[in-house]
Amino acid sequence: MKYLCVVTFFVLLGIARFNSADGAGECGRNSPDMEAMKLIPCAEAASDESASVSRSCCSQIQKIGQNPKCLCAVMLSNTAKSSGANPEVAITIPKRCNLVNRPVGYKCGPYTMP
Repeated sequence: MKYLCVVTFFVLLGIARFNSADGAGECGRNSPDMEAMKLIPCAEAASDESASVSRSCCSQIQKIGQNPKCLCAVMLSNTAKSSGANPEVAITIPKRCNLVNRPVGYKCGPYTMP
């Protein structure tokens, strides 16, 4: 029985890796939850609109923001929500970073990027 559980675990792990390896997700090979971990420097700015946005946060937002679908998925991810991020505030971060090439007007769930 123990052997069967181990084999099942590795089969499921292989299926999960196969499904994500094709790059078909919003963030390519990484899940939005994995990408959200890169935004730890943005935690305060994502929950408080009056908080200053750190340089390291803006740097990560700029990298992820090159793919608006990924940025949106990250901001609405379970990891972002569980960290206390408010999606309505989080979508303002690219503007607060003064990013020139931010996805202005991009529809992110019920929110629109400013």
